[in-house]
Amino acid sequence: MPHVITRTCQGTCNTACATVCPVDCIHGPIPLAQLPAATPRERARDHPTLQLFIDPEECIDCGGCVEVCPVDAIYPDYAVPEPLREDIARNAEFFAERDAT
Repeated sequence: MPHVITRTCQGTCNTACATVCPVDCIHGPIPLAQLPAATPRERARDHPTLQLFIDPEECIDCGGCVEVCPVDAIYPDYAVPEPLREDIARNAEFFAERDAT
């Protein structure tokens, strides 16, 4: 899994990362097109635990998403800070559950 979006993204969901992704591997539990329509304050209020995820099977490890994340929520899997390490599994689980439906 080359890159991971950690829970630091929760309530922010800026979508800049998805915009720069050359392989469209960043997804969320609601359509990304709905997120920019809401202000950051509205997103935090209406979806406090909402976050984006990177598909570990599709990510090409380009790192473009890291550069544009306004809350520093994205890391290469080997560099995720210790307090956020469980987010590696959460990221993979999101796609396992999505693909199972």
